[in-house]
Amino acid sequence: MTQISPSIFANARKFYIGGTWVCASNRETIEVLNPATEEPIAWLALGNVADVDAAVEAARGSFESYARTSVAERQALLRRIADGLAARREELAQLLTMEMGAPITRALSYQAATAVAHIEEAIRVLEHYGFDSTRGGTRILREPIGVCAMITPWNAPIMQIVSKVAPALATGCTSVLKASEESPFSAILFAEILHEAGTPPGVFNLLHGTGPVVGAALSRHRLVDMVSFTGSTRAGIEVAKAAAETVKRVHQELGGKSANILLDDVLDLETSVSRGVVACYGNSGQSCIAPDRMLVPAHLYEQAIEIAKRTAASIVVGDPMSPATQMGPLVNRTQFDKVQKLIEAGIAEGAQLVAGGLGRPDGLDRGYFTRPTVFAGVKPGMTVEREEIFGPVLSLISYDSEDEAIRIANGTDYGLAAYVQSSDPARATAVGRRLRAGYVYANYAPPDYSAPFGGYKQSGNGREYGEWGFEAFVEMKSIVGGEVG
Repeated sequence: MTQISPSIFANARKFYIGGTWVCASNRETIEVLNPATEEPIAWLALGNVADVDAAVEAARGSFESYARTSVAERQALLRRIADGLAARREELAQLLTMEMGAPITRALSYQAATAVAHIEEAIRVLEHYGFDSTRGGTRILREPIGVCAMITPWNAPIMQIVSKVAPALATGCTSVLKASEESPFSAILFAEILHEAGTPPGVFNLLHGTGPVVGAALSRHRLVDMVSFTGSTRAGIEVAKAAAETVKRVHQELGGKSANILLDDVLDLETSVSRGVVACYGNSGQSCIAPDRMLVPAHLYEQAIEIAKRTAASIVVGDPMSPATQMGPLVNRTQFDKVQKLIEAGIAEGAQLVAGGLGRPDGLDRGYFTRPTVFAGVKPGMTVEREEIFGPVLSLISYDSEDEAIRIANGTDYGLAAYVQSSDPARATAVGRRLRAGYVYANYAPPDYSAPFGGYKQSGNGREYGEWGFEAFVEMKSIVGGEVG
């Protein structure tokens, strides 16, 4: 097992501002716990408004010079960062497992690997991105928007960080990142990689702190030009309100309540249901795109219940450092208690508990572990069908017609992702067209990091990934009547 650098925990009491690790302006800290053991990992410094000012001023001071760097210079920087991430991938995976409970196999093969993929995609897009084009007698420029505040969540920390920082660096922006105080260590490692890669001082800055203090201060700061936020819809609303005072751009990827429609022509019900259950439980259900509402044709419903029950019972829950573990703990006590209350609500409202339920899995007497849970008999409007649970809880919903399935799928305030299973790709596409969601997975296709990712309705605005991810970080300028060509 790769040794974790001692600097990670030493730098937890500091912030990365202006190209160096500096002490926080006050002594306020919190203890970060390992969610699998409930034991302390390290103390983390919490920032305040003074720290935000220092970081934003560093970013503002470096913006003009960095915005003038060439595409080749930015590509070279991104390549060095990608190499640094690849070199420390095992260390990064261990930190992810330690701080937020992701099973080590998932942390290594998915979360850490996806971080590298986002950098590679930014390098690819940058090769041909249209910063300067002409239309008739008008020159159209895409210029870096300026200083970007980035607020990222705890559930997929390095993936969310890199999907924002990479396009910001690529387009010539400078940034201040507030990583989640629940999962801070992967962000610290990333800051070290950027430093070692030769990122110019002030171009990237890292703070830790709470949303109401550091997040709010960044969102309303007069020298911040845009905010890129990923998190809950509730917190996203607060960010938008704070940012409105200075009329800055706000880019949001928020909550979800994804439907997984199994159409009546699925070739293999066993595979379709079992893969849907496993996908729902990925990351312990702590995913904004988790397919936690499985819609099944009425004539296949009883079979689906049995398959889901059997699959849930087979999930290996336990020590996330074990290669055999498929599902680790929830991130903290607050999330554990929330999920327990929602399971209680499902039972109280008459849903049929067919797997899992309240409490920890057998044999686990500490850590924020939750039973892989399946509810049948779920009706539209029930709490477990309506609210984002962010835990390993699947709702099975019966439907009689394709139109009814689409109506149920769309009957939510959210619209981030949706899933469709059919033996006919054309039919899956036709249903996907009718779903009010920004990202539709047909037949459990893998994600495409070059395709636009984002949501409808209360799942946010704007898009990330690929060339669409660049658009969040540029301003458009038209020069009419000047030099063309």
